[in-house]
Amino acid sequence: MKLPTMAEVLSAEERQAVLNYTTGCFVLPAHSPHGPKHWQRVRHNGLLLAEATGANRRVVELFAFFHDSCRETDGWDIEHGPRGAELVLAYHAEGLLPASDAELDLLVIACRGHTVERTHADATIATCWDADRLDLPRVGITVDPAYLCTDAAKDVTVIREAEVRALASR
Repeated sequence: MKLPTMAEVLSAEERQAVLNYTTGCFVLPAHSPHGPKHWQRVRHNGLLLAEATGANRRVVELFAFFHDSCRETDGWDIEHGPRGAELVLAYHAEGLLPASDAELDLLVIACRGHTVERTHADATIATCWDADRLDLPRVGITVDPAYLCTDAAKDVTVIREAEVRALASR
């Protein structure tokens, strides 16, 4: 079996299988601001950022689909990140996660920490968190560059374009 390289993204089949799985686990309504439409915008943001940050694009995509998939409420749910990480590990245990062991480690850290950690030295984890934070306008929160990890995400044009995408979803 060939291991994915940093440059690879999920295949269309892998992406659909992961999306089917996480959507099937998602207990909130489909129109939730933390649901599949949000996940797609996080993926979009993350892949754009990865061009500048060098982040592992496969991890960025997987993060987009898993990070909020275990929310139990659209309100305060501090444990949803760790639950998302546990879902990643369960999917991996079934032999279904299209990721290497190193990518699994990054993905678990990114999911666990995305709600409570402010920044991370690893470019892939930082890119994941920024991709999510750039979509905050969907819930009425203005993106503050001080809470972004990467220089790429702090770019005013990147923030503005992400805001347009986020607000178009409301």
